[in-house]
Parts: sequence; structure tokens; C-alpha cells
Amino acid sequence: MTEMEVDLDMDDNDEKPYVRTLEDVQSIIKHAKLDAKNLTQVTQALYYPSAEMDNDNLKLLELDTHMHQQIRLGQTLYFKGGQNEKVVLCTEEKTYDVKGAEISNSLLLVPDLKFAAATSTSPLKSPRTGTSSLETSLNDDEDEVSVDRVLEQRKVLKIFHEYFECREIRPRYRKIYELLQLTRYSGPENEEYIDRKLLFTYNQLLDTVQCSRKQFEEGVLHFRAVEYEGRMRVLEYEYEMRILNCMLGLLRENSWHLDEVEYEETIAAMEGISPAEIVKGLFHIYTEPTVNKKGKFTYKEDLVARIIAQNILQPELKFRKDEFMNTWQEAMPEGMNCKEKYLHGLGIVDKEVIQLAYVRLLKNYCHRIFMTGCEYCSKLITLDERGRSHILSEYTYTYIYIFFFFFKEEYPNHPLIL
Repeated sequence: MTEMEVDLDMDDNDEKPYVRTLEDVQSIIKHAKLDAKNLTQVTQALYYPSAEMDNDNLKLLELDTHMHQQIRLGQTLYFKGGQNEKVVLCTEEKTYDVKGAEISNSLLLVPDLKFAAATSTSPLKSPRTGTSSLETSLNDDEDEVSVDRVLEQRKVLKIFHEYFECREIRPRYRKIYELLQLTRYSGPENEEYIDRKLLFTYNQLLDTVQCSRKQFEEGVLHFRAVEYEGRMRVLEYEYEMRILNCMLGLLRENSWHLDEVEYEETIAAMEGISPAEIVKGLFHIYTEPTVNKKGKFTYKEDLVARIIAQNILQPELKFRKDEFMNTWQEAMPEGMNCKEKYLHGLGIVDKEVIQLAYVRLLKNYCHRIFMTGCEYCSKLITLDERGRSHILSEYTYTYIYIFFFFFKEEYPNHPLIL
């Protein structure tokens, strides 16, 4: 058999590496004390890449079942990450954190390398016994099977000592809010004050935010962002509440049932009050198609309840729970009910006195707790180590951690900083 030449990309004047021969193979088998008849007929000689070869563009990535299936379906996987962000890998539906990991042994990337079943000339399956080709090769008698040994050359493309592992994480779509809050929409009359350089299109925002397309769409709905004049915008709360109130008022004016809202009539009725793109965007956010009623829509009770509750809850104010629930229910459209679970992430029930509960705005309440903790930590800074040991507990260490996380530059060498 004519041996295959190995392309090593070397100059004519350079010394070419030694190429294995069939005699070398027989010698190695003999020195290894192996029986040739117990081996398959094909021998593959591996040649390592030269030092001059640059294969840094090849990386080893671990795929789970979902990612592997997406690739087989022809979908694209995306790496996302800004200059100061950790890179993530996104499919159309999921987001993964990517981290480098070392490999205890070396992994060789060898194109066209054959596995055991492909290196035997025996049938893959015996019609009588159903044994594999490798097993057939091991059991065949030397007198019965006489096949010349074949030597094939294989070039190692790269040697890996590390790989990238992926772990599914929650979508990091809070950046949607952080980027869009700089250009909040409050009506066409205020657009002259908006810096157009800070506006993002849908695709620009999708490429920037570290999440999959499906999760991005969920994030856009979560932060109630709409597309206006080709740019994604979030609305000023007061403006959004005013437009939504007008839309909800059409339920009473047209005597619509909650599950029989008309899309075209709503858009037509809001003409002159707000741009059509804004109304359509809010309608898409706050409604969903009615089941078994084609062309009809239903307002989402939880979203409507939350924005009404947000309108009632004001910073620095607290309400008795029973009074707040009554006020909240009266502000709801007829047929909708307010539920305490709708306050999740928006308000908090603060039980300061037994049998007496208050409702507060969660954002303001958390700020008050944080500032109380900071004042407490400021006093700890002035105490010596012995004084601190008498008052510290596992609970107060939470305050300490938060305090120094925000003020570590002011106390870089303080003993409480770990």
C-alpha cells in the first residue's frame, strides 16, 4: 500500500519529521508483547502539530442536551458580554454562564480518526451471532483470516489542556431597564429633551442584554417597554398610568365585558390622546387574546392591579392593610379583584404591632432598612475589636457586608473587611 504523506507546512530546507512505516508497527507490536491477530487490521499513526502552527482560534466547549439539539436544528448560539461583563452563551431560549476549566489529561483533536468498529474489515454484525466487528477480529483464527495490515496517517490538529463549561443561569435582562430609563417617554411634547444618541433599536438592545431572544421578549414585557419610532422606550409612570386609565375607561363607556375588549375600537378611541404606537404597545402588554372568542381580548388582572397599587403607594407613606386593600379594590375596574400576591416585588406588609399590619412601598422600605444598617455599621467602626465581639451576631454581619460593599473605598484597610 502507498503511504499517505503528512502535510506539516514545512519549508524544503527544514528537516522533515520521521514517518512511521509498517515495519515500525510490527516492531512496536512485538516489543509490547501483543498478538497481531488480536488487533484490527488498521493502524493509525498520530503526528503532533508543529510549534509554528497557530490554532488558538479553536476552543473546546462543553454542550448540554439543549445546546446540542439547537445546533442539530440549525440554530445559532451567541456569545454576549460587554467590556466589564462576564461572557454568557445564549441559545434562542436559554442563557449559560461560561467558565474555563482545566483538563486533568490532554485531549487531542484528530480529524477523521477511526474508532474500533471502523478499523476492522470484518462485518459490523455477524448474521449468526450478532457479535461486533472488534469482537470478531479478536476471535477469528489467524489461519482462517489473513488480512494485510494497513497504516494510515492522522494529524493532531490541537492539544487541549482546558475547556469551557456552561451552566444555565437566570437571564440578566435588568440591563433593559437600566438602559431605557435614561430616555423615558413622557409624551411627544417632551421629546426635544431626549438625547437621541441614548436610544436603542430592538436588535441593538437584544445584542447588548445578556439573555436569549425568548428571555429578552419576557424582559421587555416585564419592564413594560414599547417600540416608538423604531426605538425601544419605557414610559414615565405618570404618563403610563394616565393612558392606561383612558383605555380602561372604554370598558365602562362601551359596556364591554372583561373578556370582550375590542382592539381596533380601542386604538381608534385613543387617537389624539397618545401616539398610536404607544397605545398599541400598551395594549399588547396589558391584554391577552380571549380563549374561544376570536378577535376579543382580556386585560391582565395582575398587571392592571400592580400599576394601580403603585399609584396608591407613595414614598414615605404607610397604609393600614385593611384600608389599603379597600382603596385598592375601589380603584380596580369592575369585575377585577385585588390580591395580596400582586404586591410581590412592589409593596411589603409590615407587621409593626400585633394584629395590626401596614403596607409600604417596597423600594422605600428597603432603603430605610439599608440606611438603618449603615448607621449601625458606622458606630461599629469606632469600636475596638474587643468591643465589637460583644455585639456582633450572624444577623448584623449582613448589614456589615452590605455597608462595606458600598463604602469599601472609604475604609480600605478596616479589620471588618474580609
